[in-house]
Amino acid sequence: MNERILAIADQLLLIEHELRQLGWWSAHSPSDEALASCEPFCVDTLDFAQWLQWIFLPRMRTLVEGGGALPSVSGIRAMADVVYRERPLEVRELLVALGRFDQLIGKAR
Repeated sequence: MNERILAIADQLLLIEHELRQLGWWSAHSPSDEALASCEPFCVDTLDFAQWLQWIFLPRMRTLVEGGGALPSVSGIRAMADVVYRERPLEVRELLVALGRFDQLIGKAR
């Protein structure tokens, strides 16, 4: 793996760590129906932390570990800013981790 891929993998671990620190990591998966939502970020069936845990992180890990094509841009931090606008101090470290992920994805290959 190249340095960029390793940095992205580390960032995914950091995002998981921050979700755990916030107490938002769940041992129980949402229903199959909730996970199958067609809405962006599953906004109709999951909260944002659930989406990060059950959709975003597994998909990104699969791409990183399998050598798949990563997205060329990411705006995950912007979405998190909207979702958590009422509590930016509580989620500060999560926002930083998501922003760093966006930066790593956007770097030239």
